[in-house]
Amino acid sequence: MEKRIVIIDGNSLINRAFYALPPLTNKEGQHTNAIYGFVTMLLKVMEDYAPDYIGVAFDKKAPTFRHKEYTEYKAGRKGMPPELAEQLEPLKQVLDALNIYRIELEGFEADDLIGTLAKHCEAQGIESLIVTGDRDALQLTSDTTKVLFTKKGISQLEIYDAKKVMEDYEVTPTQFIDLKGLMGDKSDNIPGVPGVGEKTAIKLLKQFETIENMIQNTSEIAADKLRQKIEENIEMAVLSKRLATIVTNVPVEMDLDILRKKEFDYERLIELFRMYEFNSLIPRIKKNMEQTQEISTANLGNRENIVAIKDTDALKKALEEIREQGQMVLKTITEENNIVTDRIVALAMTTTGEIQYYIEFKDFKESDIISPLKDILEDEHIRIIGHDLKKEIIHFYPYEIHIANLYFDTMVGEYLLNPAKSSYLLKDLALEYLGEEIIDEEKIVGKGKNQLSLWAAPENEVKALLCNHVKVIAELAKYIQEKIEDQGIHKLYYEVELPLVEVLASMEFLGIKVDRNMLLALEVEFKEIIDKLTSEIYSLAGISFNINSPKQLGEVLFEKLGLPPTKKTKTGYSTNADVLEKLQDQHEIIPKISEYRQVTKLKTTYVDGLLSIINPVTNRIHSSFNQTVTATGRISSTEPNLQNIPVRLEMGRRLRKVFISKEGHEFIDADYSQIELRVLAHIAKDDNLIDAFIKNQDIHTRTASEIFEVPMEEVTSLMRGDAKAVNFGIVYGISDFGLSQNLNIPVSKAKKYIESYFEKYPSIKEYMHNIVEEGKEKGYVVTLLNRRRYLPELKSSNFNIRSFGERIAMNTPIQGSAADIIKIAMIAVYNRLKAENYDAKLILQVHDELIIECPENEIEEVSKILKESMENAIEMVVPLKVDLSYANNWYDAK
Repeated sequence: MEKRIVIIDGNSLINRAFYALPPLTNKEGQHTNAIYGFVTMLLKVMEDYAPDYIGVAFDKKAPTFRHKEYTEYKAGRKGMPPELAEQLEPLKQVLDALNIYRIELEGFEADDLIGTLAKHCEAQGIESLIVTGDRDALQLTSDTTKVLFTKKGISQLEIYDAKKVMEDYEVTPTQFIDLKGLMGDKSDNIPGVPGVGEKTAIKLLKQFETIENMIQNTSEIAADKLRQKIEENIEMAVLSKRLATIVTNVPVEMDLDILRKKEFDYERLIELFRMYEFNSLIPRIKKNMEQTQEISTANLGNRENIVAIKDTDALKKALEEIREQGQMVLKTITEENNIVTDRIVALAMTTTGEIQYYIEFKDFKESDIISPLKDILEDEHIRIIGHDLKKEIIHFYPYEIHIANLYFDTMVGEYLLNPAKSSYLLKDLALEYLGEEIIDEEKIVGKGKNQLSLWAAPENEVKALLCNHVKVIAELAKYIQEKIEDQGIHKLYYEVELPLVEVLASMEFLGIKVDRNMLLALEVEFKEIIDKLTSEIYSLAGISFNINSPKQLGEVLFEKLGLPPTKKTKTGYSTNADVLEKLQDQHEIIPKISEYRQVTKLKTTYVDGLLSIINPVTNRIHSSFNQTVTATGRISSTEPNLQNIPVRLEMGRRLRKVFISKEGHEFIDADYSQIELRVLAHIAKDDNLIDAFIKNQDIHTRTASEIFEVPMEEVTSLMRGDAKAVNFGIVYGISDFGLSQNLNIPVSKAKKYIESYFEKYPSIKEYMHNIVEEGKEKGYVVTLLNRRRYLPELKSSNFNIRSFGERIAMNTPIQGSAADIIKIAMIAVYNRLKAENYDAKLILQVHDELIIECPENEIEEVSKILKESMENAIEMVVPLKVDLSYANNWYDAK
């Protein structure tokens, strides 16, 4: 056949895509999995089968002739889930951008339009390919009409022609209608003949060929009961066949020209793909665009645009251009041996992205390159742009170069726009914003155990990668800057997030000193405790086994010792912390196992872990402080995670003793007092809570007094503890069940606590309600500094997911504002110490706590700076309060 048409069953394919793919949403909460699956399959079919004509048929909401003939037709069918229904119109917008004609007609189903079009094309000698997941379409197959049937969701297609239908179903395509007429169809509520299944129906059709012939010859049906069923349901069989028959002569004019495959509306399509965050599809569209429209796009890292600088004259010329433009986009790589001694291996730079300059440091005497670079980088009139500028700052510290004008960081900018992303890699942003697949560092250096240092890769590949990256960064910066302005978050970006980059770089480079001998002593001590516990556990179990194996532990606890199992997993019994907590009083082995786990984690994760990462040059630990990880705006740390050092147990708290100040210095530890509750008082404008903070009362005692209705002086430590749990539970949107679990009390009692709390603090209850409604309306909530957190969960029809979204909506403005406040304080402290030339340095931030390593002779002045900076970080209706302490180790300072 010379010509081919592809006809898509729109409703069938979008349904298949919706249920085949996991839930996907864009940052606004728009569900997109069905659109994505549909479009992916559609593009694949177009690539694989190269149709000359293409169309997508959809059902209309209006009743069809089948509904009028049989009112129960499709009755009882579940309505379309709202998460799918909301994707229909956006899908049609995408189809319009693909310039694919949509076939819809009231009174007829999509199947009828597909059948009519297929028969029309068959008469014209055009091959028809029908893409569907509905087996009804098999009745349309012939030598020229084939069905591409979706299997395994939408990942595979199976081709059916008349021969394949006969092979699989033992009937011809035409008999397929009779088959459905006899056996019925539950999904369409077509009744068929009661008691006749597929095997019986096939047997009857082999004997009589058609329902009509069978009706005229029922006497030939040997089985009495079957003959009786048929004779009693003749009208139903005829009706069922009629309902199952796809109409192939719908009275509609057929104009194949409107179905001719056309060029995509590329601009609109890419706009939609960006909106729905289909980043992986954009390169496919752009590639198609380049091939069909001969649009030449600049090849990122094009060698014609790369200037390799090999001598001082060329370097001087390049830096003159940067000075004239007042801007440098920068990317460096280092030896990656030691943060404090690493030397830069190579550097790429550009002004606007058009020309990229590449420098191998080995081609120069160090002084010949560092001196001119220092002049540029420390010139406050020259804007420095990068992706993850913290790395660039650290790379220049060993040369005593301090970048003066951090102008834009694309990674931090994107984080502020989309705080819930799992990755802010440059390659991902290039794909999303520019639709370009850039050179991937991983492809050059490998990954895992076989990974090389980038500087050890071939020079031409390193050159292409670095130049590729600075070009992309220059282009990205414009887009991300514009979006930051559009969202009104420029103040948060330029006054908080961007200045923080330098603060975190300084903290990483400085590190914190640790006492190796104390760690070694703890290692021995913890090993002795673990050995003793192991022996005791074996004795109580009456057997030696691997305590760290959940499978073996489960068998010992629940089979050998006969304890009641509370939870099972696919691999056996669950032995997680919750399970052990419930078994705490059932056997003396349980507390031993819990303690064993705690001590083992302390030893392996912290003692052994810390010993392995002490810097051999500085004898300090240089943790990485991450600015773009948490959706709330909180800073996190890795290698080690200083935020997670356990402090509930005395054994865990002792780990803080190994963090010590250098000789002649002390730690000044400053901790915000009840910052989240103070933020809550400010945001909710609750008079009771505000009054407590203005009077400088103990907030948990005041709350206990309120909810237990006793004078403050009569509040017991137990009451205060319960009130504390309520206070922080409210901040995190806790449920009565959650509070009951935390306090180990009945749900009814926990519910009473929460109700009593809201009676005393009514403005907080109103705030909680209003912020959830605002989140539903806008799709996001904001902090005091306008930091956004998108909440697609609020639109979910799943109760658990929606409830999670509501808790996040309540908590984010509080926790996020607290995060913003401590960032402002960090910047203020850092700038004061730097501007006034103090030797004291900010070295650590953990939750609401800042630590400065301070010479003993500066303690008084620096303490004042620290306290002022933190307490004046932001103006609220309640005062911010900071608790200060001093010591030569973190344990005593805290």
